[in-house]
Amino acid sequence: MKIIETERLILRTWTSEDIEPFYTMNQDPKVTKFLLGPLMLEECESFIQAQNEHFHEHNYTLFATELKESDEFIGFVGLKYRGLEFKTEFSPSTEIGWRLASQYWGKGYATEAAIAVLKYGFEKCGLDQIVSFTVPANVKSIAIMERLGMQRDGDCNFKHPNLADNHPLSEHVLYKISKL
Repeated sequence: MKIIETERLILRTWTSEDIEPFYTMNQDPKVTKFLLGPLMLEECESFIQAQNEHFHEHNYTLFATELKESDEFIGFVGLKYRGLEFKTEFSPSTEIGWRLASQYWGKGYATEAAIAVLKYGFEKCGLDQIVSFTVPANVKSIAIMERLGMQRDGDCNFKHPNLADNHPLSEHVLYKISKL
């Protein structure tokens, strides 16, 4: 189901046809560089099911994203509710996130979709604040956060609550944006 449309993109709920391209995307070392590694097929299927369940519960999710001109799946951009089980200073919160197949990087798609997702979150879902976070080395995602007008939360780095403190991806930077 189409939820958001931009000049070049469609953001929608997920279908079973997304499993294969999502799996393929998550095998690319460039895509998984700042993740815990590639996703297995079963993990991709579970992720997709969880995103559609999340949409039904919150009216937003990490939306499957496709090119409008070709209907080609390119990744996801969207929102995810982080409840109290995600133990951080800023929980509960809603996070904006993205993951695109590497052949679509550098074309402005993530920023274009994220601008529309922020608008959707604030105007349609009534959110007051949206956060985003990543490891400090993920300068491409940080650049997108800054293009969106998100502000770094001081020098507030935090340890990802689902990773051991000494894990190489544990340290994260936090960005926020509030409804105007």
